[in-house]
Amino acid sequence: MQAYEIPATATAQIERPLLQLGSTGEAVKELQTLLIWRDTYIGAIDGLFSVLVKNAVIAYQHRVFLLKDGIVGPLTWDALFAGAPVNMPILSQGSRGKMVFTLQHLLTLTGDYRGGIDGEFGWLTRAAAQAFQRRSGLVADGIVSDRTWYFLSQVPH
Repeated sequence: MQAYEIPATATAQIERPLLQLGSTGEAVKELQTLLIWRDTYIGAIDGLFSVLVKNAVIAYQHRVFLLKDGIVGPLTWDALFAGAPVNMPILSQGSRGKMVFTLQHLLTLTGDYRGGIDGEFGWLTRAAAQAFQRRSGLVADGIVSDRTWYFLSQVPH
């Protein structure tokens, strides 16, 4: 088995192909290597996009809050290279919607949030975000942006 190394400075700005179940080739080897680095794949680096690879992609997509479709498109490539969520919204008191539900769920898992999961970023959600940020060594401003999303992506969910 040939080892593939990706430089630490690599970015996904180079156009990568869309990969899915059945894809083959060098890009799949690169994907497999990235998935190993991201601790979601333990298989061979053989260039075959198998069910095992698809499941690893889905696990990573889940971790970084992407659509869990097992297809590696631009956002999944970007997240794999970054090792973090990408294109996440900035949330603060007054925000509403699906990502606030996600935030509240995660903060419930960390033990910081005890309110209702209602998709409304109120004072309880802000206080929970601040508590999580403090514990994570972040600025505890209650504003959920890239660094907070990164630390939240490390919470088993």
